[in-house]
Amino acid sequence: MLAEIGLGARSVAEIDAMQVWEQSGLPNAQWNVPVHDASGALIGVPDAWCAEASLAWEIDSYEFHLNPQDYARTLRRNTRYAMAGIHVVQTLPSRLRSVPEEVVTELRQAYKAATTRSAGAG
Repeated sequence: MLAEIGLGARSVAEIDAMQVWEQSGLPNAQWNVPVHDASGALIGVPDAWCAEASLAWEIDSYEFHLNPQDYARTLRRNTRYAMAGIHVVQTLPSRLRSVPEEVVTELRQAYKAATTRSAGAG
């Protein structure tokens, strides 16, 4: 647990997410790092960030995203991601333990879509 905290985990769900990411075989992600646009404006601080694919992973619980203000904040964050061309995957914390193999598949497919889009952009 201390190793995961040293890597940037801020919650038990993020420790679970680190383990799922590791199972995915995807390149290493950075955890809870600020992501900025070309002008230096903050886009967001995703739970996991894979810079090479411009892929953000958010572990979004009901607890912190369900009331109207938090939900509105989540929508604004996701819009900033979209405006910057960032692929974002949102996962409920409960799915990290109940269906980790499905989450791994989603991450792999999102990574493939992000890198395919990046390679084809011109």
